This record gives sequence, structure tokens and C-alpha cells, in this order.
Amino acid sequence: MKTRRLGNSDLNLTVIGLGTWAQGGAGWKFGWGPQDDEQSIAAIHQALDSGINWIDTAAVYGLGHAEEVLGKALKGMSEKPIIATKCARNWDEDGNIVKVQTRDSIRQEVENSLKRLNIEIIDLYQVHWPEPEEQIEEGWETMTELVKEGKVRYIGVSNYSVEQLERISPIQKPASLQPPYSMIKPDFEKDLLPYCDKHNIGVVCYSPMYKGLLTGKITRERLEGLAHSDHRRNDPNFNEPKLSQNLELVENLKPIAADLGITLAQLSIAWTLRWPAVTSAIVGARNANQLQETVAAGSVELSQDVIATIQNLVN
Repeated sequence: MKTRRLGNSDLNLTVIGLGTWAQGGAGWKFGWGPQDDEQSIAAIHQALDSGINWIDTAAVYGLGHAEEVLGKALKGMSEKPIIATKCARNWDEDGNIVKVQTRDSIRQEVENSLKRLNIEIIDLYQVHWPEPEEQIEEGWETMTELVKEGKVRYIGVSNYSVEQLERISPIQKPASLQPPYSMIKPDFEKDLLPYCDKHNIGVVCYSPMYKGLLTGKITRERLEGLAHSDHRRNDPNFNEPKLSQNLELVENLKPIAADLGITLAQLSIAWTLRWPAVTSAIVGARNANQLQETVAAGSVELSQDVIATIQNLVN
């Protein structure tokens, strides 16, 4: 699989990365419903066998569970993939998520993540959300300290605005930004894309298929069958009036994908990768079978005519 250099780092990431959000399972606010750990581990192994060389996770996914599952999946491997995880989302003993990026909290979080992942150093450590706003500088200064101490190799951020990137860059330029980016949520293109391109900040976008909506496999009937613990039930894009708009977009995309001989999922992922500034697209998988389709998106090249046609549908 093709690789791209991540911003100002020396990490070369495959253009498809494996995301483990759903592998955190149920039992927390932003879960995807029940998940079988053995299927998660099989998906991780399949991703590596398919040529994917990096995996994205976060401490808060399943309140530590996704990191633990990843640690089990990689146990005993002599050559492990590039591992990216996130901090600044903690939780209390009742499972309530706490927004925090104080020095003490991040230092405790990195130790917990290293233990759960069963590794000695994190390749890419990311601030999950720029919250609380008043702790942004303290959190980022702490991240730079972790690099100097050898606990992490590179540091990045997720869900940051241009203004917030400008606040932390004088302390140390981030290696990467992880924004949401898809045909349903294309806002990244307006300001963040040119900023990251200009300042050599790598982009690893998440939800390129927007949580399954852009695969063509989501119907109203399937939505009714989602587990009550699946956070998508509360996502505005899975509810009216946006749901009808999104399903109409999918119907309009179907003939484009058919003409190219690819699936809707592959089209959606390739669309995000058309920018050289986008290093990689993070693709979630709950089982090994899902990866057979999405991994192939890494080799899809879209013509300017196809891109223009899609832009008319998206805008």
C-alpha cells in the first residue's frame, strides 16, 4: 500500500489507517454498541496482513478497553505497527467522561496508555479535543515534555481549529492534525486544509465514510435496529432532517461508484485522499471482513471530472 510522510515527522503512514473507535464496545457515552473482542483482534491482524502499517486508538474508546484490546492483539509481535493514541479525555469511577488536559492528568494518562497498549513508547500522541479551552497551552507544553522524556515520538492534535493550531505552534509545531472529514462533513477543506498544507502539518482524517452513512449500507430499517447503546442514534446526521439529505446524497453517488467499478465506501475514502496534504484516512473495522473492501480504496485515483461531479453534489 502507498505511504505518505506525516507532516514534519519521519513517520511514513499507509494511506489507510485502522481506527478502533467501535472496538471500544458498549458501556460508554460514545460507544457503537456491543463488540466481540475476538473479532476486533481478528480485524487488527487482518489490517496488518493487508499492508496497513498504523493503527489509531484513544484512551477514552471504551474507557480504556480499545487500547487493552489492541495491546492483546499486538502481544508477542517482533515488529509492531505505528501506534497512535490520544489523551485529554479522562473518566471517573462512574464512567462519566471528564474533559481535562492539565499537566498531572496527561502525565497519568500516558502511563496508563503505555500499560494498556503494552508498549514502551507511543509513536504519535494526540490531544483528543481542545478542551477545556483554558488548558490548551498547559496540555501542549506537557506533550512536548513527554517527547523529550522518550515516552512518545511525535505529538499531534485532534479536532483543533486554525486559531487553536496557531496558539500551540509557537510552543512546538504539531506533527499532525486529526479532523473529521467526509462528503457529509467537508468543512475541513475551507481553512484547515490550506493551513496544514502551508505549515507542513500532516492530516489523518477520521470518519471518511461518516460512521457508515456513506457506504450505502445504512437504511432507515437498519437504523431502527441499532443497539440502544450505539451513539449514532443521537447523531444529527442519522436523524431528520439531515438523514434524508444524506441518504439522497448516497443515492446520487451510487452511479458514480458504479461507473468506476468501485464501491461507495471506496469512493468516499478515495475522495478524502485526493489532497496530497491528507496523509491518511482512518477506516474503522469491527471485523476482518470489513477491511477487504476499504483497504482497496488506497489505490483508487479519482479524475478531476469525477471530483467536480461529486463537488456539485456535496456543496
